[in-house]
Amino acid sequence: MQKYIYIILLVPLLNFSIINAQVKLNRGNAKRTGNPFGEDSTKSKKSTGFDKLASIDMYLQFTKEKDSAIVDTTLTISKAYKFNYLQKDNFGLMPFANIGQTYNSLTFNSFQNKTLPLFGARARHYNYLESDDIKYYEVPTPWTRLTYKTAFEQGQMLDAFFTVNLSKQFNFSLAYKGLRSLGNYQNTLTSSGNFRFTSNYKSKNNKYQARGHIVMQDLLNQENGGLSVEDITNFESGNEDFLDRSVFDPNLQNAENVLEGKRFVFEQSYRLTKEQDSTNTSTLSVFNTINYDDKYFQFYENATSIAFFGDILNNDINDKVTLENFNTSLGLSYNNKYIGDLSFAVNYNNINYGYNTTLFLPTQIIPNRIKNDFFSVEANYHKKIKSVTVSGSGAFNLSEVFKGSTLSGQIDYNLNKDLSFSGGINISSTLPNYNFLLYQSDYINYNWYNFQNFENIRTQQLQFNIRSDKYLNLSFDLSNIDNYTYFNLESVIDQNKIIKPKQYEDQLQYIRLKAQKEFRLGNFGLDNTIMYQNVLSEVNVLNVPDLIIRNTLYYTNQLFKKAMTLQTGVTLNYFTEYNMNGYDPLLAEFYTQNQTTIGGFPRLDFFINAKIRQTRIYLMAEHFNSSFTGYNYFSAPDSPYRDFSIRFGVVWDFFL
Repeated sequence: MQKYIYIILLVPLLNFSIINAQVKLNRGNAKRTGNPFGEDSTKSKKSTGFDKLASIDMYLQFTKEKDSAIVDTTLTISKAYKFNYLQKDNFGLMPFANIGQTYNSLTFNSFQNKTLPLFGARARHYNYLESDDIKYYEVPTPWTRLTYKTAFEQGQMLDAFFTVNLSKQFNFSLAYKGLRSLGNYQNTLTSSGNFRFTSNYKSKNNKYQARGHIVMQDLLNQENGGLSVEDITNFESGNEDFLDRSVFDPNLQNAENVLEGKRFVFEQSYRLTKEQDSTNTSTLSVFNTINYDDKYFQFYENATSIAFFGDILNNDINDKVTLENFNTSLGLSYNNKYIGDLSFAVNYNNINYGYNTTLFLPTQIIPNRIKNDFFSVEANYHKKIKSVTVSGSGAFNLSEVFKGSTLSGQIDYNLNKDLSFSGGINISSTLPNYNFLLYQSDYINYNWYNFQNFENIRTQQLQFNIRSDKYLNLSFDLSNIDNYTYFNLESVIDQNKIIKPKQYEDQLQYIRLKAQKEFRLGNFGLDNTIMYQNVLSEVNVLNVPDLIIRNTLYYTNQLFKKAMTLQTGVTLNYFTEYNMNGYDPLLAEFYTQNQTTIGGFPRLDFFINAKIRQTRIYLMAEHFNSSFTGYNYFSAPDSPYRDFSIRFGVVWDFFL
């Protein structure tokens, strides 16, 4: 983590070194609304190819799908929901006691648009940035954003970001998010770092375009395995002797796991024909993508005489699994005013997953590697006809070993500026994640090889959405799943939990309905989100709460001659009781259990947020009802949720 500190220190230096070659704020000419300063424009001292007058709508960010959006510096309830460790709305996620720990998902995303298994340790991946999370930028002047938030005991979170266009054709960005938090419970320290570098370029004639990113991430968590049965009783009693959470003796005293990875992505395209005009209605381009992922997950423990996960092979537990995934594609894209956008690509994949040695056990032999290289094909289509947009995508692996396919189709209809509809169907077939197929451990119970036994997970999903801030935002999806694969609590022997991967052989149906509506009356607002879920299965293999609710009652106003925007209110989070998934720190995975019911407790947060010029300030009293609504709040069996705490944070934007 320390090697990236220099990058944080470098960001302001880059900012000030470039300012003289870029722009200078002219406050006398900046009186229009919409600017992040409260003003609206900057006046260029030296032109870099952009207009001399820069406004907030010229600061753009876009994803790899080229969906662009204007940089948002407003103070809204939706932005307040995203002011957290993940920096995204965490509705449907139950945080653990310490920031930087995992989240227990209260809902289930049945469809994932992929043809390959995912790397294991999914509980560690909530803050692991994938390619879809990376954004590219185009800005008329240098832009810096600093995000800070307090943590729990001896730590803090800081995300420093900087981007600049050296010319209208070339942009780069640097960012680093670092966290260290000791936590209120023993052995729950978290330390993580996410470094990002992005760059994009386009030639002056727009024929050639290129972009790429480098991401390096390390996420370390000490693991305490939750509280013992005796300490859970002391926690729920509210005994004053145990309000200092550090007095609890956790199940694991000296265990930790770490997820580290680096990714290099480079994409380029070249237009072979002229741009579309009145005489030319078609364009043809060739594109190429190179993607290399290298990551590993490791679990350390100096095991005691009574090991928490059962019998052991070595006293010093050191389980490490790696994945190297190289992918390159070559394709053609065709755009026609009447037909739409079409693309087709051939991909080459090289996969190397596993361990250093083969493991010989008395009852079985566990191989060390899953390796393969193969080709796959993919195609995409997009067409907009007035207010209707039709899109579709498909991919298929040309492999007898890594069988996989995905197919999606969607129709969007914009009735007017206040109301739009969309609907579609998604079909996929893919192998279970790698840690279901092969796993080795110094714990004897955690060794298996299912690559030849487990079938592909097949999912068919029907989804429908209504988007309208004026009327109602509604989403609905119905899924049918074959060969649902999960980790299951097989048994508990002498307080040792036996966790095994399993496949559900029958079909499983899952329905989900989510509605969101905000009501406004003067300076008061009431934002409501509710989700209903139901799983149809003869066996409880997929457990979710029937209802998840979030309500926020708040007051907002502009004060001091509109120099400051104030926002204050209370947020209620609630979900119904159900058999909540348990957390296994050795696998860094959640498992299905049907012995312990959790839920039915409210979580109330009081907040005061403010915006002064380009700075947003957040102050929150989290879970302030913890002492008077009962100590029955848990994030997972044996793992209590966080107590009342006061958190402070700030988001500071610099537009130079």
